[in-house]
Amino acid sequence: MPQGFWTIWTTVALDLVGFGIIVPILGRYAERFGASGLTVGFLFASFSLAQLLCAPLLGRLSDRIGRKPVIVISLIGTAIGSFVTGAAGVLWLLFAGRIIDGASGGSLSVAQAAVADLAPEADRPRLIGLLGAAFGVGFVLGPAIGGLAALGGPHVPFYVAGVLATINAVAAIIRLPETRQPGDRVRRPALTAPTSPILRHLAIVGFITVVAFTAFEATFSLFGDRRFGLTEASSAAVFLGVGLVLVAIQGGAYGRLVERFGTQRLFALGLAMLVVGLAVMAVAKVWPVLIIALLLLSVGQGCASPSIASLVTQHAPPDRRGEALGFQQSANAVGRVVGPPAAGAVFDRVGIWSPYLAGSVLCAVALGLLVTWGVDSRMPVVAADG
Repeated sequence: MPQGFWTIWTTVALDLVGFGIIVPILGRYAERFGASGLTVGFLFASFSLAQLLCAPLLGRLSDRIGRKPVIVISLIGTAIGSFVTGAAGVLWLLFAGRIIDGASGGSLSVAQAAVADLAPEADRPRLIGLLGAAFGVGFVLGPAIGGLAALGGPHVPFYVAGVLATINAVAAIIRLPETRQPGDRVRRPALTAPTSPILRHLAIVGFITVVAFTAFEATFSLFGDRRFGLTEASSAAVFLGVGLVLVAIQGGAYGRLVERFGTQRLFALGLAMLVVGLAVMAVAKVWPVLIIALLLLSVGQGCASPSIASLVTQHAPPDRRGEALGFQQSANAVGRVVGPPAAGAVFDRVGIWSPYLAGSVLCAVALGLLVTWGVDSRMPVVAADG
């Protein structure tokens, strides 16, 4: 294991615990301010729009000044955004908090670039998959902490997330290693678009997949309430279960699955499970069917998410990894801008099942594009021009 990897992993995991505290309860929290399903969708999208604009800038900045200072800046911004969200007394201030948090949300792509800096090429898929397990930790610990914090009042979980981000920023200043050495840092005109057709294809596939998956993230608390009578605590428990599966896949099984299937095939397998899982979710009316849908969604996401990041690092020039991962995160953020409002709108106007059926169709489109275009993960990386 490269020296410094576990420190990076812990930093990301703590960041995502804070994210996991907020996501399961944000929809119901916004309803206290009179938000409709569509408004909840726009609230999720505001975070992603800010991330869309800022992630490439943060990735580019990390290529220039180093990974560590950018991660620290992002964590401080996350703390501020969480405190503002918790203190919100009106809907516009709730939006402001989510926008601040989203603008600071480039830490994951920068952390992925840091791992790519440390790892030999052959180990990158396994280590990026292991870093992806931090998502699972976030969805395991975050909802549990948020559920307990909510006993103190609806605002308390956001304050807890803010305190956690503050502690994480201080710990990162003290312990986080710098993986981008001064001689490696670039000072050149920024890229305006991915330089490889493969990176553009991955951005498109990632965008479509995220649009589909955010249908689940943005509307499940409302869906669970209306179809299964789930409370905020029950919704948090569902996300906790999703997180446990993500930890099992990305933290343990992912490396072995890559060795057996290859990164692209595993990505395609993950998309296929998302197609089926979302379709099953649309028709789920009893708990056993819902559990099957959630398992398929969790395993599919656990295979797909680290695969796309791994493929980006394989095809990006070494001195542009932070920027390339920032572009990919930006494409994902576009999906998070488009997906939640669209899901909220069809949830309100078509039916509570409709976001999941639409998401299933979109994942099928993404799978078809991946198979049609193909991504040869063994293809050599071409260095950027000096």
